[in-house]
Amino acid sequence: MTPLTLTFLGTGTSMGVPVAGGFGSERPTGDPRDERYRTSAWIRSETTSIVIDIGPEFRLQSLRSGIRSIDAVLITHEHTDHIGGLDDLRSFMYTTGVPVPVMAHPRTAADIRTRFHYMFAPGKTPGSLDIDFLPVRPFTAGDVRITPISVSHGDLEILAYRLNDIVYVTDANAIGEDALAMMADADILVLNALRWKPGHPTHFTVPEAVDMARRIGARRTFFVHMSTGVRHAEVQARLPAGMMLDYDQLEVISGHHTTTP
Repeated sequence: MTPLTLTFLGTGTSMGVPVAGGFGSERPTGDPRDERYRTSAWIRSETTSIVIDIGPEFRLQSLRSGIRSIDAVLITHEHTDHIGGLDDLRSFMYTTGVPVPVMAHPRTAADIRTRFHYMFAPGKTPGSLDIDFLPVRPFTAGDVRITPISVSHGDLEILAYRLNDIVYVTDANAIGEDALAMMADADILVLNALRWKPGHPTHFTVPEAVDMARRIGARRTFFVHMSTGVRHAEVQARLPAGMMLDYDQLEVISGHHTTTP
């Protein structure tokens, strides 16, 4: 199977870390791993480039990561921290001259059409983004096999994705048996882990994410979508072997087992 390089464009929760205006803020640690853009990822082979979620900082994320082309965008759900940067895809469309292929749940696609109405209405704004919504079913982009997987974000059905031997899950708090079967034998699992405090209604906490990662059984697990109270050095020291707290710009390669905290 083609090895894939995974770059974590952002690893923070919906308000980012640190939070604007000081809400929920804690004293800075001085550790750059504790500064987090909104959660997003870039997965690529030598010939294919795929982005998962396009949050409000996508322009900054793409510039610092050196993204020059995008063959497909995979959207997990319609919350602003996952689609707020869609306009920043225009420059990639200008380069290719064709609409950007986007996979999204039908409910999410409908929300995008409403919130970004100027992209779709008759007499649309000149130069605005053209999107080609893809059916929600397995497909191949270049040498990457992509499988959408339904998981739960509270009462909301959202999409996780499997790309070759990488499984990407964010903003979930429940994964059904059918979905777990589709995640079996993954090399890399990416899974959300919002906070230590138990009882969040829509997200896995760190202990819940650790338990779910054990069930999935990937060879390596990387946690994302962390809030301001999750301090990298403190949390990493408490994680089991084979599990790691992500940080922005961390890069890993499927099939290569050399990453260290």
